[in-house]
Amino acid sequence: MSRHKKQIKLHGFNNLTKSLSFNIYDICYASGDRHRDEYIAYIDEAYNAQRLTQILTDVAHLIGANILDISRQDYDPQGASVTMLISEEPVATEQIGYTEGPGPLPETVVGHLDKSHITVHTYPEAHPEGGIATFRADIDVSTCGRISPLRALNYLIHSFESDIVIMDYRVRGFTRDVRGKKHFIDHKINSIQDFLSRDTKDKYQMVDVNVYQEYLFHTKMVLKDFDLDNYLFGLGKDDYSAKEAKRIAKLLKHEMMEIFYGKNMSRGS
Repeated sequence: MSRHKKQIKLHGFNNLTKSLSFNIYDICYASGDRHRDEYIAYIDEAYNAQRLTQILTDVAHLIGANILDISRQDYDPQGASVTMLISEEPVATEQIGYTEGPGPLPETVVGHLDKSHITVHTYPEAHPEGGIATFRADIDVSTCGRISPLRALNYLIHSFESDIVIMDYRVRGFTRDVRGKKHFIDHKINSIQDFLSRDTKDKYQMVDVNVYQEYLFHTKMVLKDFDLDNYLFGLGKDDYSAKEAKRIAKLLKHEMMEIFYGKNMSRGS
C-alpha cells in the first residue's frame, strides 16, 4: 500500500497535541569550593540564555516553524530559561513523514507546527559536601498538528553533554476524519528509542516504560562507558591516589544510579 493511501483525510485542522519532555543530566566531581564554583560558572557560561536561544532557534528551523516570540532570562546566582512561541509554516503534505526513525539533520527536515512552544530551563547545582556537582536541563517541545516533536530529539541530545537522559512523549486530544471518526494518534510509535540515531543507541543503556493504551511513552538512558577523567573538573585522575580515585568513581556511579532510578540508594547498592 502506498504512503498516500495510509494518510487520514481529516475534517478541518489536525489538533492533536504532541508533547516531548526530557531532562538531561551532566555529573562531575569538583574537589573543593573553588573548583565547584568554577564548574557552576563554566556551566552558566556554556549554557547561558543566549546559547540556549540559539539551540531552540535551530530546533524551530529544523522542524520548519515560524518563531513568533522569544522570552529569555539568565538568573542570579545561576541558571537560565528560554521560552519560544512558534507557529506553522506551509509545507506540502507529501513532505511530512509518518515512519518511525531518527530525525534527520537540520538541513533536510521539513515540518509544520501551530499553537506550539519550545522551552528550556537549566539547573546547575553543587553540594558543599561530597564534591558532586550536577547540571540539569529540562526541555519541552509541544506541537499541535501533524509533525511530531520527536523529529528534533537527536539534535537536542547532541546539543548537550548528557550522562543521563530521561524522556517522556505523550499524544493528547483527538482529531476527526471526514467521516467524523476520532483519531487519538496519527503516527506509529512503539518506543522513543526508534527515533534515536545509531550512535546514541550505542552510547547509552536504555529502559522503556510505555503505556500504549494511554499514548504515553517513557525512556531513560544512561551512558554505558565510565571514564573517570571525563567526570573530574579542575583536576585529572593522576592528581589523586589510586585509593582516592576509586572512592570518587564509586561516588559518581552511585550519584548516577540515584538519578537514573529516581530514588535514594544505600551506599552498598
